[in-house]
Amino acid sequence: MPQKKTDIRILNVDVSFEPVEYRAPLKFGGRVMDRTRLINAAVDVETRDARRVTGYGSMPVGSVWAWPSTNVTPAAAEEAVSVYAQEIGELFGSFPEYGHPLEIQFTVGAEFDHLAARVATNIGVPEKLPALAQLVAASPVDAALHDAYGRVHRSSSFNVLSAEYCNEDLSFFLDDQFAGEYLDQYTLREPAATLPLYHLVGALDPLTPSEVNGRKDDGLPHALGDWIAADGLTHLKIKLSGDDIDWDVQRVIGVEDVSREAQQMRACTQWFYSCDFNESCDSAEYVLEFLNRIQELRPESFERIQYIEQPTSRDLQSAAAVRVHAVAAMKPVVIDEALTDYDSLLACRDLGYSGVALKACKGQSESLFAAAAAQKFGMFLCVQDLTCPGASWLHSCSLAARIPGISAIEGNARQYCPGASVRWERLYPDLFAITDGTVATGRLAGDGLGFQSGPRHRTPETDQEEYEAPIAESLKSRRADDSSGG
Repeated sequence: MPQKKTDIRILNVDVSFEPVEYRAPLKFGGRVMDRTRLINAAVDVETRDARRVTGYGSMPVGSVWAWPSTNVTPAAAEEAVSVYAQEIGELFGSFPEYGHPLEIQFTVGAEFDHLAARVATNIGVPEKLPALAQLVAASPVDAALHDAYGRVHRSSSFNVLSAEYCNEDLSFFLDDQFAGEYLDQYTLREPAATLPLYHLVGALDPLTPSEVNGRKDDGLPHALGDWIAADGLTHLKIKLSGDDIDWDVQRVIGVEDVSREAQQMRACTQWFYSCDFNESCDSAEYVLEFLNRIQELRPESFERIQYIEQPTSRDLQSAAAVRVHAVAAMKPVVIDEALTDYDSLLACRDLGYSGVALKACKGQSESLFAAAAAQKFGMFLCVQDLTCPGASWLHSCSLAARIPGISAIEGNARQYCPGASVRWERLYPDLFAITDGTVATGRLAGDGLGFQSGPRHRTPETDQEEYEAPIAESLKSRRADDSSGG
């Protein structure tokens, strides 16, 4: 590998975990989540001239989304991903060479699959961690490595991606179409000032006050209309079943009815939807019928749909892999669960996918590569969430703010687990306390990933009293009182 004086090497990696309780349950792929844990990573690095700094990364375990196995229970999957995350820390910590974070991640990543098989054997689960779960578990270390590299060079992590810093061009990581190109041409030198926020309308979430059960006295809204009013929302991501078309159509119509009333009260005339089927559709025909019905029954709702999130199985190797060209002719269809590397992006393009959903949980490096490829191929781009609180949310925002063409960013931890973000909200209130439907991403212009980090990562052993306390009063004071509306 070529060498530059800007290269770094890893001195130490520390991986720890932080429990997160949900305020409200979230249904994903037929499973209901009410808690998770964060993987927090601290990576100590050193330059060739012996300058040292620590970078930080954080991400939810996310095993329900990343590993929806019929052979491994959710609890066993979460434990396996956690063990794997610890092993990943040791793997990176043992890497002896200098390099750019992209190169270190790429080289160490060659061992991910072997390590996944070894962890599965050691802890007795019947299958190895799939590629998506591997990426999620490794993403905090990858993020911390990029964060440290930016900090040691007193620059944004997004501004040290050029030929001045990288030993290899993009063709080394992708293919010859990218010869002579570097990520600086696919990223922004300054973060976007603001980005619209996509609010999640989960399958279990109440649309109207009459649907609210188990009201919590925490000052946060409950019904969709109250969320729209409190946060000034203009972008709604609608979770759908994918196997009950009548329910799916009626769900969109229900969201439309509630949204229209709430938006009229605030004199808003333009808002948008995305539709997420959680891979549950068995054919493109299902999605086409869904779109045609919406267009016939509520043409205004059809016009509001910005994109369809991966409607069919993530299994690209199956002979029955669904082609979605006809759907993409109506609305952008974005790759999500199926996107784990450049080869999978190419395979999805062949199947008709016309967009890419970036997620920080797939790793800073892999997300940057996917963003470059999507721009090269003229694909629709968005940034989505893994119910990311605290530092993981700020990382996601930072990524979204530095990629040209991002239409909006999904962020739902403020709905489901706001307590995990209390400390961070004190530092960045305009990134957590949404009032006009946008996130103030321009704040994320600092060194590294763009925000303060480090000591504010919590573990069960630090500040336990604050961790167990109810959601801070600041959360109550910033929300509209929904005691009369649900």
